[in-house]
Amino acid sequence: MDVVDEIKAIVGTHPIVLFMKGTTAYPTCGFSDRAVKALQAAGASFHAVNVLADPRIRAGLPHYSNWPTFPQLFLLGDFIGGCDIVEDLHAAGELKRMAADVAEADS
Repeated sequence: MDVVDEIKAIVGTHPIVLFMKGTTAYPTCGFSDRAVKALQAAGASFHAVNVLADPRIRAGLPHYSNWPTFPQLFLLGDFIGGCDIVEDLHAAGELKRMAADVAEADS
């Protein structure tokens, strides 16, 4: 399976996916840590992918999403954005609504 198909499979399998550096318990960059905290504060149930553990995904994801940095958030297969966008959505209360909508659609 090529890396694009692998990324498509991941975002197609999980309603909310955060591609990040490190894990949710141990983020290895501040931006990933901030995105995790925003998602957790919004009550989002999400799947995290540690891009440091798979160099193919780390190299291929920016081409797939057309976004150069990590973390990267996907909801229902759609790219949402990086850390700043996640934090802005959380501050506006939209992230909580989006997470609730995704949970409802997934149930």
